[in-house]
Amino acid sequence: MTSIRGGFIFLFVILAPEVIASDLTGVNKRNDGKSPGTNASALWSDPEGISSRDLFYGSGGEKDEPHGPYIFVKEDLDGSNPKLDIRDRNQVEWKVKLGIEARPETVASRLIWAVGYFTNEDYFLPELRVDNMPAHLHRGQKFIAPDGSMHNVRLKRQLKDEKKIGAWRWRDNPFAGTRQINGLRVMMALMNNWDLKDENNAIYRIKHSGDSAGSEEIYMVSDLGASFGTTGITWPLSKSKGNLESYSRSKFTRRMGPDYVDFCIPSRPALFYLVSPRQFVHRLHLRWLGKHIPHADVMWIGQLLGQLSPDQIRDAFRAAGYSPQELEGFTQVVLKRIAELNVNEEVAVRRGF
Repeated sequence: MTSIRGGFIFLFVILAPEVIASDLTGVNKRNDGKSPGTNASALWSDPEGISSRDLFYGSGGEKDEPHGPYIFVKEDLDGSNPKLDIRDRNQVEWKVKLGIEARPETVASRLIWAVGYFTNEDYFLPELRVDNMPAHLHRGQKFIAPDGSMHNVRLKRQLKDEKKIGAWRWRDNPFAGTRQINGLRVMMALMNNWDLKDENNAIYRIKHSGDSAGSEEIYMVSDLGASFGTTGITWPLSKSKGNLESYSRSKFTRRMGPDYVDFCIPSRPALFYLVSPRQFVHRLHLRWLGKHIPHADVMWIGQLLGQLSPDQIRDAFRAAGYSPQELEGFTQVVLKRIAELNVNEEVAVRRGF
């Protein structure tokens, strides 16, 4: 046992300098929020009419919600969560996510969209039945009854004019240093989305038709399921995602310095994960994402969030099928965090930070 523990310490000592160096490395500051050298890339668009946005249906609206019956297409083995591809009666294809991430991801997609960031069209269904299900799946079999029915699932609409062309990196992207990317970092902290691996970010190419023919590359955080729980990966996972008790007990802001705000997300992974030293160190490497976010950028996203009403935020959680008690509890934490963003920035302005 001593030799195993010594091996963990050795690996940590070897890898830790990379983590420390990455935490201290800044990004080149650009304030225009545009992709240099091109007008065809976007991370954010001006969210006109925030106070009137429908957070129950989200970016797709009521018009795009799924309609059964549904038929099985294939199993998706990418990522760590069980997923299926299905087709509805209108020949629209959907990606079904099973498990504990379905609810928090539905809510997160709505809050992200509300303030102007790009997101998938996500819908939550408390009950779903899919025809022609195979007798056995590689993953997710425990979530599916013999008749093809399942509970509490997220459906992501697959758009025909949209193609995923790759992933983008938090540290190296066309928007590094802009208020838009920093605002997105604040949004991850607001929702306690701790799973900020680069592979959870996606670049989609969107083909336009008609007068605006051409294409555009949009950047988004495409996996938001590790939200509304703890500030970092922990055990059991049920406490780290979509868990009101964990979310309400977690800290939001860590420090307000002369020029920057530090948030508590993502926090250090639990020591239990030292059983996988490289994974542990990789998680430590992500901690810079919640640190040193400029006051002006925090104020900007706080003011956008401040335009949302309590009922709009409740609608986002209602869309994910949370119980009335959970719905109200989550809503109050989000409102408190939005108020904290704006109060902290008012203090910063008065102090001349």
